[in-house]
Amino acid sequence: MLEWATALNRGSTLPADIIIIGAGIAGLSSAYELAEKGASVTVLDRGRAGMEASWAGGGILFPLLPWDYPEEVTALAMRGAALYPDWTQELLSSSGIDPEYVRCGMKVLEGCRTMENAAYWCAAHDVRFERGPGGEWFFPDVAQVRNPRLIRALRASLESRGVRIVENCEVRSLAREGRRIVRLGTSDGTIWAARDFVVCAGAWSKMLLEPDLPGPDIFPVKGQMLLFEAANMLDTILLKDDLYLVPRKDGHILAGSTLEHVGFDKSVTAARMLHEKAAEILPGLAAEKPVGQWAGLRPGSPGNIPTIARHPDIDNLYLNSGHFRYGVTMAPASAKRLAQIVFGEPSNSVI
Repeated sequence: MLEWATALNRGSTLPADIIIIGAGIAGLSSAYELAEKGASVTVLDRGRAGMEASWAGGGILFPLLPWDYPEEVTALAMRGAALYPDWTQELLSSSGIDPEYVRCGMKVLEGCRTMENAAYWCAAHDVRFERGPGGEWFFPDVAQVRNPRLIRALRASLESRGVRIVENCEVRSLAREGRRIVRLGTSDGTIWAARDFVVCAGAWSKMLLEPDLPGPDIFPVKGQMLLFEAANMLDTILLKDDLYLVPRKDGHILAGSTLEHVGFDKSVTAARMLHEKAAEILPGLAAEKPVGQWAGLRPGSPGNIPTIARHPDIDNLYLNSGHFRYGVTMAPASAKRLAQIVFGEPSNSVI
């Protein structure tokens, strides 16, 4: 109790219906859905909103590759992808910022592993595809979104709805009374109170809850990316094994990504390797110098299945995390599922 008494002297208790911890795509989309249902929502982030894995990813709205994943993963991803046309239009209308949703298709090149299951999976899930003369598979309905613009549009839309987003505000402690969290303390000494709390802290979710509470098995998986300026060189997503190339509307091409289990290390070490592999897929990139490079930390999870649920030991604590590579793809569907759980609504979702 001394910790909390000292903090109360420095800060103030700020009530809200729901406090979300984490302002990445999972946290912001959760805030959007909860606010749409009439809740007063505050979002806290240890850094800048949306600047971790949500910003760093490629924005491909399709699993890579869906027949390699459990049905729980593909069902949520496909449901999320189906919501994107209307959702991005809503965000554009409310924020004035275009998230650049583009249905550009995706070509899976010859030699990509596990394609023997592709035709069966596509038939079972009503996914269109075409076979090319060179052995490639083309999925014409695959779309993409531009992650940084999506985050900006979502944030502006939330703020116009009265959702408070507080950056550089790391949660340091949670006060528990019985089976409820009653308040939490942050790095600036402020005490925050709410009816319900939602953890959407990505790769940091388990660390946030431990050691006081058991957390889901979520761990960081580093991904490194390159960015090229290469107008008119590519008009569809290309994929070969774990490497993809994503063409943006302004002529940039994004190349990624590595899958590294190196803890919370965000150093950039694979630029040369990524450049060489990108040039193997699209030879014109061999002469192009990257204009950007970065790394992000995905929230990995067993079987790549996210946790969207009430905490088993705390009645007013919820989680929406562990989406691995598909946090952006799954975001609108995950947020709807979370809201159903928080408000006690029925759902037929597999998650």
